Amino acid sequence: MTNPEQYAPGPASGARIQKDGENWTLVLVRELRHSPEKVWQALTDPAHLREWAPFEADGSLDTVGTVKLTWVGTPTPLETKVTRADAAKVLEYGNMRWELEAFGAGTRLTLWHSIDRRFISMGAAGWHICFDVLDRLLSGTPIGRIVGGDAMKFAGWQRLNGEYARQFGVEAPNWPPQAAPNS
Repeated sequence: MTNPEQYAPGPASGARIQKDGENWTLVLVRELRHSPEKVWQALTDPAHLREWAPFEADGSLDTVGTVKLTWVGTPTPLETKVTRADAAKVLEYGNMRWELEAFGAGTRLTLWHSIDRRFISMGAAGWHICFDVLDRLLSGTPIGRIVGGDAMKFAGWQRLNGEYARQFGVEAPNWPPQAAPNS
């Protein structure tokens, strides 16, 4: 495994937001050097998810049905319905939709994630790092999962959070939250 301290994420890119009234969706696109079938396995197999995703699943996400997702830093699993699982093409569950498209010798991966506006730049920074970790895992040079509080302590995450906030025209939330001064 490559040392995660040697990893530095590139600049904020490949993300946009969509607004529908009060609903915000983060859209991230990443081109990976791996086949759609290999990427699909990483998106659906619980063992692979534990290596790169910000959650763990109690079962495979490759078929329609119910699974429990435990997000890092959250003690209680959330029952989640996989509503669409078209192998190596489309995966939908909870508030996320993944599309895989063959692109050259690899895959164009697109994620739509409905997210609270207040956390949209944080989500973009987190998913950016997750996608980097995923790419390295699939390339055979894993660096280990960087998610949740560990990601937010990472200097690259702080930079990405600010860059995405500027791109989206939102205020980057202070993280960790600053305590209010005593009056």
